[in-house]
Amino acid sequence: MKKSIMCVLTIGLFIFLPSRTFSQMQNAEDILKKMIDAQGGRIALEKIQDTVLTGYMEMVQMGLGGSLTTYQKEPNKLRMDATVQGAIVSQSFNGETAWMTNPMTGITEEMPPVMSKDFARSALGNDAFLDPEKFGITYSLTDRELIEGKEYFILIQNFADGFKANFFIDPETFLLYKTKTTSKNELNEEVEVETIFSDYKSIEGILVAHTLVTYQGDQEFMKMTITEVEFNTGLEDSWFNLK
Repeated sequence: MKKSIMCVLTIGLFIFLPSRTFSQMQNAEDILKKMIDAQGGRIALEKIQDTVLTGYMEMVQMGLGGSLTTYQKEPNKLRMDATVQGAIVSQSFNGETAWMTNPMTGITEEMPPVMSKDFARSALGNDAFLDPEKFGITYSLTDRELIEGKEYFILIQNFADGFKANFFIDPETFLLYKTKTTSKNELNEEVEVETIFSDYKSIEGILVAHTLVTYQGDQEFMKMTITEVEFNTGLEDSWFNLK
């Protein structure tokens, strides 16, 4: 089918107009939908009740490493068990309260407030994208950012308490490339935290990143390599109660 002259002119304008104008042609809902479709689609993601990721981590600045298993149950439960130098350290959010194993004493205790909020947000599963209104979350779109010669869409996740997380979406695949947020480090100082996602593999039709590299204040902090992914393992709510 021949394109009309108007159609050709329109395409030509897109080539020469600044990227900002192209971004304005998109909206957050469009990008979010394409992101969901790229991962495997709404129907497939809605079928996931829980996810277990097994792998190993390297805490670069500390020179430590070990195994790591994360358990996520929809919509907002998360547990992480790490084995470092023979010791098991656990963190968990049961949907209401966040707990952690104190690495110094081995005693399970409630997380400090700031850390608890961060972990509770991390516990949000697919529903944070499929049904964000449930959590008072909205999404907005800002100007794209150029990274190593490629412009990425920036989808902003806005929480009711004012917290924001930036999601950098690959314009070619619409998969998540990077997240950027702010948090507190071990000295209670506010730092910028970035996590880069790569090595996507299809697991039961769902694309899952198998390499995650986290930076704190431009310094590489941790690298996680996933070796196994399991869906719908039948995790009980009690598994997320450390105490």
